Amino acid sequence: MASASASLLKSSSPVLDKSEWVKGQAIRQSTVSVRSLPSGPSSLTIRAGSYADELVKTAKTVASPGRGILAMDESNATCGKRLASIGLENTEANRQAYRTLLVTAPGLGQYISGAILFEETLYQSTTDGKKMVDVLVEQNIVPGIKVDKGLVPLAGSNDESWCQGLDGLASRTAAYYQQGARFAKWRTVVSIPNGPSALAVREAAWGLARYAAIAQDNGLVPIVEPEILLDGDHGIDRTFEVAQKVWAEVFFYLAENNVMFEGILLKPSMVTPGAECKEKATPQQVAEYTLKLLHRRIPPAVPGIMASFIKENLHFPNSKANAFAKSLTNALKHVVFCSSCLVGNLRLRQPST
Repeated sequence: MASASASLLKSSSPVLDKSEWVKGQAIRQSTVSVRSLPSGPSSLTIRAGSYADELVKTAKTVASPGRGILAMDESNATCGKRLASIGLENTEANRQAYRTLLVTAPGLGQYISGAILFEETLYQSTTDGKKMVDVLVEQNIVPGIKVDKGLVPLAGSNDESWCQGLDGLASRTAAYYQQGARFAKWRTVVSIPNGPSALAVREAAWGLARYAAIAQDNGLVPIVEPEILLDGDHGIDRTFEVAQKVWAEVFFYLAENNVMFEGILLKPSMVTPGAECKEKATPQQVAEYTLKLLHRRIPPAVPGIMASFIKENLHFPNSKANAFAKSLTNALKHVVFCSSCLVGNLRLRQPST
């Protein structure tokens, strides 16, 4: 598989940018940070340990062109709502039958490279007694697991949130690896109408970095997902400004925590106006702004970018869905976009000669 082009994602000081932003607030790196790790000769391969080669292989498999990720990590409560819509009770047997239907769909592996599972699913078998994980692996689908514990209010912020779940994460990820999981998902959010405050951005970035380091230590490829919420009436330029700052913080702290970039995957939000913005963006604008963000902030060592989008939230009529995918692809020939799955795949590739 071709590796990412070294010239593909060049940016000027992309990670260490600590300039003024967000309504006059500043994010400044102090001379001595209580969170900073020693700047000694620690190696990235030490952080990933004996899993380094496997992490790289897993990341490339999940990011294989033309396939995407199946997000089937609904909680039992959410799964119950799906069952209720067809008149079924929310029992373990019914959830098992529902998930069996998903993982045994004919030809699933042709379109899906990875499946994010709920914890119950990871330990569950199909209705005929075969482990769900084994059914996925036989189709060359990498099993993944959601590891965050949800959002809670961030004390001292402007009504913002942070993601919990670091406590006990090392033991949980070790157990998930033994059960067959090979990548992990952790979602945190940033809200533009509420600032975002420097505190909230820093907390989101630090939490993602700690999660990524712990996941790699235990053999799981971390999907790094700082979601920029769609709430607000701001324009697309404001979203772009905040997204740049968020990703600069994320990669700064990933580096501080010695995370191996070749063994991670990213799941950025599309750069769009706020949901209440009167000036809607065209598919071409969203594609151009999103790719500009990737160019400026994502190091070429990262093997894959998983792009999640919901057409309704992007204000695209169904007739423009293909236009969006075409625009995103044509804007940069080195990117392959797959819109056939809930989570598509932006795969960075070597340009053709």
